Amino acid sequence: MSVPDGLVLREIKTSPVTPTELENIKDHFASYEELFNKRAVKFRSIDSSSFKDVDYKKLLLSDYTFLKRPVLLMEDKAFAGNSKATVLQMMLALKQK
Repeated sequence: MSVPDGLVLREIKTSPVTPTELENIKDHFASYEELFNKRAVKFRSIDSSSFKDVDYKKLLLSDYTFLKRPVLLMEDKAFAGNSKATVLQMMLALKQK
């Protein structure tokens, strides 16, 4: 897979996101919940009805499967997830770079 110049492709399964990195990523988003993959198989058995943002943070740090992927951070834009709309926005942002 070819990675455009200046981008870092990282396998978070073998190199997990640190608390500091998660804080830096979250700085680009309104909440940890925005970064959270609610389709993760492990999440299906969890009652999240009373979750607060800190609960999402704890889970994000506990297991890589809870982080939406891919995550793309740019100076003025940030994207997380692989929905068609998000991927299209990522591609357009990279073309403008």
